[in-house]
Amino acid sequence: MLSFAGSLKVWVALEPCDMRKGFNGLHALVSERLGEDLRAGALFVFSNRRHTRLKILYWDGTGIWVMTKRLERGTFAWPRNVESGRAKLKLSGEALAMLTDGIDLHGAKMRPWYERE
Repeated sequence: MLSFAGSLKVWVALEPCDMRKGFNGLHALVSERLGEDLRAGALFVFSNRRHTRLKILYWDGTGIWVMTKRLERGTFAWPRNVESGRAKLKLSGEALAMLTDGIDLHGAKMRPWYERE
């Protein structure tokens, strides 16, 4: 299980991407598709069309990390794009940990007293 600090920003790309992309290809997606700066210290999460693989891109101040997870069975419960034209969704570090551990967040909701910015 991965653990992420509560103050870490996480951006999830809602549209699938080509999982053959490496450092440069994912960096281009962060800039062009998501409109974000990789060096801002956030995690950027991408999935394939079937949601069986994901890649996380992260700048740690000295270089770029690419983390990959491939499921042997099943799929990730990927967030739906409910607004047309929306390319990304902000998640908390805790929500990302649940997503990567196989918890379906579609029916879950955060209680107002628990939300943090």
